[in-house]
Amino acid sequence: MSDTRFTMIGIALVFVGFIILGVFGHDYQAATLESNEFGTCYEYSDKEAPIEINCSFKIFNQTLFFALIIGFIGAGIIALVKGVKGNWDNKVKPKDMVGPDRREKDDSDKD
Repeated sequence: MSDTRFTMIGIALVFVGFIILGVFGHDYQAATLESNEFGTCYEYSDKEAPIEINCSFKIFNQTLFFALIIGFIGAGIIALVKGVKGNWDNKVKPKDMVGPDRREKDDSDKD
């Protein structure tokens, strides 16, 4: 795969990770606070009263969400590093090179 593609994929993955964190992250922030400060956790809904739930389930969901985000951002960073460290300029095969042949003499120099 081309190094430019790795760079573009890396930028896209990091961007998607931060967008998902920004859009859905507020739902997963309160679990640790509720557990540490109050000892009980509640699941909130717009239609019914808060329901008391086990805090470990809520913290587990929070951990999975942040692991997913770290996975997206980490994969993006790895792709960026692979794209930046690539040596695509050095791996061009002679048959794929375009332009005038270096061994041919340029006729414009004779004038």
